[in-house]
Amino acid sequence: MTRSNLIGGEMLNWSDLHPGDARPAAAGPAATALLAATLQPDDSVLIAGPHSAGVITTVAGLVTSVDLLVRSAPDAEELAELLSEAKGEVFCGSLDRFSVEGKDEPAGASGGGYDVVVALDGLERLVGPDTASFPWAEALGRLQALLTPGGRLLIGATNSFGFDRLIQPDITAALPRDEDWGRAVEDRAPAGLKPLLSALDTSDLQTFAVFPSLTQADVALAAVDGFAGVVAARAVASRNDGPVLMDPYRVVLDAAAAGVAFELAPAWYFVVGAEAPAVLPAGVVPEGEGVLLEEHLLMALRSDDQAELRRVIPTYVAWLGAGAAGSPDNVILDGTSYRLFGEPEELDVVEHLARFARRALESGARQPWPAAADPHVLTARLAAMAGITVPEQEFTPDEVVRPRGSAEQLTTVARLADELAHASARAILFEGTVSGIRRSLPYRVGHAVLNPARVIRRRLKRVLRKVRR
Repeated sequence: MTRSNLIGGEMLNWSDLHPGDARPAAAGPAATALLAATLQPDDSVLIAGPHSAGVITTVAGLVTSVDLLVRSAPDAEELAELLSEAKGEVFCGSLDRFSVEGKDEPAGASGGGYDVVVALDGLERLVGPDTASFPWAEALGRLQALLTPGGRLLIGATNSFGFDRLIQPDITAALPRDEDWGRAVEDRAPAGLKPLLSALDTSDLQTFAVFPSLTQADVALAAVDGFAGVVAARAVASRNDGPVLMDPYRVVLDAAAAGVAFELAPAWYFVVGAEAPAVLPAGVVPEGEGVLLEEHLLMALRSDDQAELRRVIPTYVAWLGAGAAGSPDNVILDGTSYRLFGEPEELDVVEHLARFARRALESGARQPWPAAADPHVLTARLAAMAGITVPEQEFTPDEVVRPRGSAEQLTTVARLADELAHASARAILFEGTVSGIRRSLPYRVGHAVLNPARVIRRRLKRVLRKVRR
């Protein structure tokens, strides 16, 4: 690979590969899996925009020729040295200035264009601050013009109203960052999935929902339903482990059940002219029928179906006793059979049940037993359904597990306040009933008859104690 070529619009004191307070470059196992599925050995490829070194080296190992277009001069020098043995060139500058004097064909390409253009980071970071305005639709058109007839286009786009907006507010949005220079409104990607699909305007298109983000693409899914929804929920939850507005895991699962998780995905991949597997990377979504055991048990808890709990818990414990290892959030229930969803977890039976109890309380799920408001009691109650006695000394006294998100906490507070109000009303009713009994004539007559007998009985006890001494 030749030394980087400056084409205009380059940023000299800037790095997208090693940003300060800016967004990192596109990366992740889903990105590399998509490239491996769509690239062919004899392809000439252009990678436009910030992509991690791992993604770029993956492409260089898959194809004959790869050119890079980056806006950062330090990144261009670093990548040229990294790919010194690969065939291709590094161009440093803005997409709107990407051309070679005296040639009509795209820079670095042969035969009038590239077989594949890759822009998995999106189109917003293809220019620098020297470009006053470069509308998203125009950037898309420029990339499409770089393709050979029948060429393939792989681009990414961030969702401006995805799960992140529901789970965690961006408290840094009002703080100016290094990359927040003035730009025209139309430079941003269209908001929402439908406008993006309309802008692409092609029938030969495959769309993937990306989780948890373009810069950390752990999984890309052609459909977010069933077990794919669980995989997406895990990916989003792993990225949001601090204080949140809503439980990330639960909100993604609920959206998947409602059929709107694809539209609320943090980002999307759009594949034009190629076909990729429906799940990237392959194998992350389990095959077959069934339901996640945790979801089945939580539904039984919410609906107060104790008969179902007493039916499922013993069979699950028996499955564990047969040598299996998996907590309810990692086990698939298919009728009366169980199978793992992921890697085995080396825990004993009580620890598996304790993990479920804790996750149930963190989700804010309703508990049918008022006394089981902490993981200790709930675990012991569930274990008792399978004939297991949990010693009290195994637990930390007075342990409190709060719901994961602020919304779930408020819901729990409202439910507990309602239960307290009902308990208080029952206590007042009971106190009134007892007071009425004490004022009744039969009670007063019986008290008058029995009171002398009590006095005589106490005096006889004192006399007998003196005699024994």
